[in-house]
Amino acid sequence: MATVIISLGSNHRQAAHIQWASQWLQTMLTDTTCSRLLWTTDIKGSGIMYMNRLIKGTTDLSADSLNALLKAAEQRCGRQGSRVSVDLDLMQYDQQRLHLRDWPRPYIQQLINDIL
Repeated sequence: MATVIISLGSNHRQAAHIQWASQWLQTMLTDTTCSRLLWTTDIKGSGIMYMNRLIKGTTDLSADSLNALLKAAEQRCGRQGSRVSVDLDLMQYDQQRLHLRDWPRPYIQQLINDIL
C-alpha cells in the first residue's frame, strides 16, 4: 500500500464540488485524513476564490492509475478552462513528491500540518 497526498481545489460551486470530491476520495482510499477547508485567491491574480483541501490516505493503485482516475473525475465534474469545478492533484506518492512548484505555496504549507 502506498501513502498518498491529494490536493483538492475548486472555484465553481466550491463547497459542493469539494464535498463530492472528498467523499469520492474517501471511498477510493483507506485510512484517510482530511485537512480543514481553506479559501484562497487565484494564484494568477484574477481575484477568483478557490476552496482548497488536502487529503492523505493509502491505496494499492499505482501512481499512474490513481492520477488517471483523478483526471477522469475532473472531467466528469465539467472542468472547462478557467471554471474549475474540481482540481485533483496527486501531490505525493509514498516518498515521491510531485507538483514541486505547488509545495511552497502558502495554502499547501498551511494545510499540510492538518494531515501529517
